[in-house]
Amino acid sequence: MTDAPRIEGLLRDLAPQVLGVLVRRHGQFDVCEDAVQEALLGAAQQWPAQGVPDNPKGWLITAASRRWIEQYRSDVARRQREDKVVALTPPPADPVPAQDDTLTILALCCHESLTTASQIALTLRAVGGLTTAEIARAFLVPEATVAQRISRAKQKIKGTKFRAPKDLTAVLHVLYLIFTEGSTASSGDDLVRVDLTAEAIRLTRQLHKRRPDDGELAGLLALMLLTDARRPARTDPHGALIPLAEQDREKWDTTAIAEGTELVQKALQTAQIGPYQLQAAIAAVHADAKTADDTDWHEILGLYELLTAIAPGPMVSLNRIVAVAMVHGPQQALDELSTLDLDHHRVHAVKAHLLDLRGDHDAAREEYEKAAKRTLSVPEQRYLRSRSRRPR
Repeated sequence: MTDAPRIEGLLRDLAPQVLGVLVRRHGQFDVCEDAVQEALLGAAQQWPAQGVPDNPKGWLITAASRRWIEQYRSDVARRQREDKVVALTPPPADPVPAQDDTLTILALCCHESLTTASQIALTLRAVGGLTTAEIARAFLVPEATVAQRISRAKQKIKGTKFRAPKDLTAVLHVLYLIFTEGSTASSGDDLVRVDLTAEAIRLTRQLHKRRPDDGELAGLLALMLLTDARRPARTDPHGALIPLAEQDREKWDTTAIAEGTELVQKALQTAQIGPYQLQAAIAAVHADAKTADDTDWHEILGLYELLTAIAPGPMVSLNRIVAVAMVHGPQQALDELSTLDLDHHRVHAVKAHLLDLRGDHDAAREEYEKAAKRTLSVPEQRYLRSRSRRPR
């Protein structure tokens, strides 16, 4: 018997590599992806009992290739090309090429022609090795919806050229979105979905190993590690949300903080500055403070000013306003907040916090209630309502 969790991790690491071999060999991303999923399922069933083969990647490629041929032969319109298909059967010897196509498969899954929802679903399925059911559970949507997204996405990128990407912008964005949804779930009973955060970190770490000099890739990995390091302190034993200022920092993961801090420091010194690096730098400043009162809000505000200059956006502006309050006081922050054009529950939550700081507690209660009504996250709802009812 072999350790099942270790096998699961191995299969997820190998999934995009095996898919890359099949797509480069046969084309037809949709057919190849289905064949790889069949091979992964077979391995998940056989390897725990029979042991991991000496060449697990070769085993998967052979199994997936055979499945591809079966699918190919079953297509009535292609029966006349039977002889060609038979000739494509891989030999039993190690068929593994030296190159690793993980980056290329990721780029295909994040193709610009796909919607964001489809990019995320296809990435988690084809590169992350998650089943359709697992993806559906993670995003609290029907399995049929996820299956439709994946099917349409595969059809849409059918015939797309298979080549290594030069620009990782779309890939990093999708990985960031996967991590963000896992870190603070937008809906449901749980604040954090570890399956998504762990998968985002795993995939980003894989890419960083392949492109260690990419500053934004290093920044994204650092941001994930520094954010995830706070996870043990973000909720109480009952799952209730604990804000950053009230967290027990002794529970933070110091190993992840050290790795994330080193990554972002090196990236800022050696690469062109980008938004993921700056967000990671902000997270590192928070991580460096032994208590909430020790936080260097002047440095954080400066970093947000720079982030606003190179990657402006409403959520960046909202977070910057919080830093403004800590440096210049709640009234200036409230003045800036009144000009922010953003319809989001966190606007009301921030406004409530600023009103509390100013001493206007009745108005703060109203804003906390407004925020609670607008979020679909149960832990956030409970936290916001508890703040509105808190004695002043």
